[in-house]
Amino acid sequence: MSTTVATTERSSGTSAAGGRDERARGLILSGGKGSRLRPFTYTNAKQLVPIANKPVLFYAIEQLVEAGITDIGIVVGDTGDQVREAVGDGGALGARVTFIQQDVPLGIAHGVKIARDFLGRSRFVLYLGDNFVLGGIKDYVDSFVAEGNSRILLHPVENPRDFGIAELTGGRVVKIVEKPKKPASNLAVIGIYLLEPSVFDVIETLQPSARGELEITDALQGLLDRGLRVDASVMDRYWIDTGKMDDMLNANRRVIATLEARCDGEIDERSRVYDPVIVGPGAKVVNSVLRGPLIIGAGAEITDSYIGPSTAIDHGCRIKGCRIEDSIVMEDTVIEDIHWPIVKSMIGRRVELRGAHGVGSGYSLTLGDHSRIEMPDG
Repeated sequence: MSTTVATTERSSGTSAAGGRDERARGLILSGGKGSRLRPFTYTNAKQLVPIANKPVLFYAIEQLVEAGITDIGIVVGDTGDQVREAVGDGGALGARVTFIQQDVPLGIAHGVKIARDFLGRSRFVLYLGDNFVLGGIKDYVDSFVAEGNSRILLHPVENPRDFGIAELTGGRVVKIVEKPKKPASNLAVIGIYLLEPSVFDVIETLQPSARGELEITDALQGLLDRGLRVDASVMDRYWIDTGKMDDMLNANRRVIATLEARCDGEIDERSRVYDPVIVGPGAKVVNSVLRGPLIIGAGAEITDSYIGPSTAIDHGCRIKGCRIEDSIVMEDTVIEDIHWPIVKSMIGRRVELRGAHGVGSGYSLTLGDHSRIEMPDG
């Protein structure tokens, strides 16, 4: 197994005096198969599936940059070429990006292990690229940098048996149990970790778990077993692991609801707009109803259609004679003459969906990239 590091720009990770570099760095894991988001992830990285017309991965990068972390490593797997193409050198997002190839997905702690050369002796923020937080992580990073202890972020969950669960005493973690049968709390360890470089010493001693991976929860427990302090912050904002279609649609609703109305395209006088609506550059809206909150990407064309709340139409799409709401439609897709409503749907990139006349209660669709469907009369 090999590890390839491709870097655009980074410093050495040590100070001039040879000590630890006090500037925190970022590490985003963007590998994995994304099996719960198939069919979209058959052809694309799960971290590039969009929320409000922006890849999930970009939110993680932007939030690290907002927190003052601009040296960011991204661990990639089979879809590494797609991630590299989408992110580039990171400059457009305010970051300096290093790509680290993980040939085989052997666990989160393994992803940290192979990034050791990039991270050096710096403290770092580990961010799983399919996690989504509304409101960012700057406050938590500020506390981490000021106090100098490893820290994990927790979030209350309804199904604690499905997560790694932390037990706390006085704001400090005393134990972490992976998927406990009898949870001591409902505070799940989410996919954002703020770590001191001492974690590398623990990771070097880890053995693969029953599923053959180096587990990050084992690494955290190893810190505790060595008497090292691990603090915890219970998040006061929306978080979700965007692993399934329902999660993506829920996150899409949340983000779109925060956007401010803006029109950089063209809306003809026959159309009606109920803000907040965002219309991207070069987009055209003709004889249609836009009922926000919603977003229409650059160069999209909306004709003779109703686009309802919580809908994201990505760039280059062409929508004609349709009713769509509470849905994600990805880039360069064509949907024409669908006379039943499309609701609570995700439709992939470069899909062609055409229909004729019909009546009914509506379609709920999950269509992967390059799908083609013809709807008969009925």
